[in-house]
Amino acid sequence: MKIIRRLKYPLTIIVIILMMIAIILIKLKLKNNKYNDIVTDNIEIEENSVDDIAEERLCTVDIKGAVANPGVYKIDCNKYIEDVIKESGGLIETADTSLINLAKKITDEMVIIIYTKEEIAKLNSEEKIDKYDTNECICPKINNDSTITEQSNNNAFDLVNINTATLEDLKKIPGIGESKAKAIISYRSNNGKFTTIEDIKKVNGIGDKLYEQIKIYITT
Repeated sequence: MKIIRRLKYPLTIIVIILMMIAIILIKLKLKNNKYNDIVTDNIEIEENSVDDIAEERLCTVDIKGAVANPGVYKIDCNKYIEDVIKESGGLIETADTSLINLAKKITDEMVIIIYTKEEIAKLNSEEKIDKYDTNECICPKINNDSTITEQSNNNAFDLVNINTATLEDLKKIPGIGESKAKAIISYRSNNGKFTTIEDIKKVNGIGDKLYEQIKIYITT
């Protein structure tokens, strides 16, 4: 009994110390859990921010002409014209990229036109091109952001919107005279706007051959 009485106070002190240590450890654990939750939340926020940034860096690009699937694509702004061609299914057999800067970085609202060998030959023969010094490329008179040499707006051929163009505007399209221009206006008045440029073949007098000739000059 005397031994127990002697040890009673030291044991009590030890128990109290152990309880204090346990409380401290519990508090530290709770604090660490709270810190981990904050870190996790911050990581998730940062990941969401990265996703938002990635979304903001998408460029809308319109690729036309001699590719498998022409159309409008949303693609990373760090990509190049070559990447857009791959995204659109690649070049068709008759494509000619001799005037295209495949290594040019894309920009938002960029228009890329891939010409065929026949179109390049026709543009040359009809003198619808600008000739520069021999150190520079020869580029067609048409708004095409992918050509090797940039052109001033004064020298570029503006695409004609077949849904809004006037009679005079339509007559500026090579191969479209007054009668066909009137037919285009009559068709859209009776049937509504053209959905795609290919719909112009529904106009009386415009067949596949003429469409192939004028498609690089028109838009909707």
